[in-house]
Amino acid sequence: YQALLATEGVTLEFTPEGITRLAHTAFHVNESTENIGARRLSTVMERLLDEISFDAAHLSGQTFTIDAAYVDARLQTLSQDEDLSRFIL
Repeated sequence: YQALLATEGVTLEFTPEGITRLAHTAFHVNESTENIGARRLSTVMERLLDEISFDAAHLSGQTFTIDAAYVDARLQTLSQDEDLSRFIL
């Protein structure tokens, strides 16, 4: 995702806490729905970065730090709502 968004001039920086929270969220969704292993992380990442990816052409030159707070803000509903989690491959 860093390389993909860099083509639009957008910089992503992941903190260790952000990476840990991403892994925890993917694990939690796997535990509460169908366990599809590491493939879950891919869909969680897409959900996390969908707004940035969609608007990347207009965000050139900006840097986004993906920390635990950012992950919580974007994915809190996903990890808490089992019904919604079922629709996330």
